[in-house]
Amino acid sequence: MALKRFGVSLEEGLLDALDGFVKDNGFANRSQAIRFFVEKNIAETKWQCDNVVAGTIVIMYDHSTQDIVEKISGIQQSYKDVILSSSQYYLNETFCLHIATVKGVAHRLTELSDRLITIKGIKHGKLVMSRAD
Repeated sequence: MALKRFGVSLEEGLLDALDGFVKDNGFANRSQAIRFFVEKNIAETKWQCDNVVAGTIVIMYDHSTQDIVEKISGIQQSYKDVILSSSQYYLNETFCLHIATVKGVAHRLTELSDRLITIKGIKHGKLVMSRAD
């Protein structure tokens, strides 16, 4: 897909917040972070409903990052009612692929996904859902 360039004007405080978000979440640049926000908004708008859905939440991270495994586990404990299974696959000495299989009301799965994906140190995360009712 071809990229299109455009200019964006932001107040200084908002730009500082964007730069902080880029740094804290390991984005390569502002454009990547803005794409994340747009895609996230589209997905949330689509799935902010009461449909029962099933899907997966996939996150990738460096498991040597301080407390990341504990943070993932802590969040998942609060969503035991929608998590069907959870697995970790160690891709090398430090990089981990984590997959949670989920089923429940769409907005609850989106909430869980957002909490997991925004943990500091998560390199990539994605929620994929399909109607299950």
